Amino acid sequence: MKLHFIINPAAKNGKSLNIWKSIEEKLIQKQIPFVSHFTKKRGDGKRLVKEIVKDNGAFYYIIAVGGDGTIHEVINGIYPFHRGIVGYIPAGSGNDFSRGYYIPKDPEKALEHILNLIDKQPTFVDIGKFQGVGFKKGVFINNFGCGFDAKIAVGANESNFKRIFNRFGFGKLVYVYYLIKELFRHRPLTISVDVDDRRKVFKKAWFVTVSNQPYYGGGMKISPESDPVDGQLEVIVVHNISKFKILTLFMTVFWGKHIQMKEVTILKGKRIRIRTDVPSILHADGEYAGVGNVDIELVPRSIPLLTEFPREGAFPTVRETDKG
Repeated sequence: MKLHFIINPAAKNGKSLNIWKSIEEKLIQKQIPFVSHFTKKRGDGKRLVKEIVKDNGAFYYIIAVGGDGTIHEVINGIYPFHRGIVGYIPAGSGNDFSRGYYIPKDPEKALEHILNLIDKQPTFVDIGKFQGVGFKKGVFINNFGCGFDAKIAVGANESNFKRIFNRFGFGKLVYVYYLIKELFRHRPLTISVDVDDRRKVFKKAWFVTVSNQPYYGGGMKISPESDPVDGQLEVIVVHNISKFKILTLFMTVFWGKHIQMKEVTILKGKRIRIRTDVPSILHADGEYAGVGNVDIELVPRSIPLLTEFPREGAFPTVRETDKG
């Protein structure tokens, strides 16, 4: 069976293309049949995957080579056809997907990881499905955000500064830059959050993040309890917090210690409805997902993934991907 690689050559300021060339050489050496598909603009990953899986009589291995935006497009291309098994080779600047799903951060090790799992039973993981009120819809596999964190994520991913920072190996610092930039401009919102029909209203809310796995923003452990095979989503709400304490929160979030703060509320469920008093920007896996209100629903065990969790359904405190 051929492997189909969806490559974003622009990821990591163009370094993704060099990563792919190395992977391609390994595949040729091992005489493994494959087809390569290159993206040129946003949305190409989703379009290419839909073209690959449109044959109803076939099943495919679809391997994303890029960053979190690339895997986001691949997942949106495959769902809901159920005719593709997904693999991932990290070649972006954030690579939160690899952290959250136990995929080696080294690209060549990630390839070996994939090849060792071919023809074995894949791990079926949860995803979230979102529908904006009267606008954009899709699915996410990492997390979905509304408010301050969405401003940071979308601003960083669409910024020219990210390319400059990546050039010098400091791609993650662009999130810090946008954090400080937006800190003094952002105005807290009143946000109504329904989780499985239980409503909570948060005044002076900075952001809401709906998480399927622990990481976002290039290694920030925003939702330490999230597990993509447990059949629920975690909702993190940050509210009634000073600007100074927001800085403290984002310093402790890399270790997941922010959840001990009284200004952080965590809810869990399968269906989430988010309503704001003022239209706010949204992101799905760090990608722009519109402005306004949104409904989110868990889709359990819906994507087959070429990975293995140390113990399915329960993550250990320290992961191999956390080290180094």
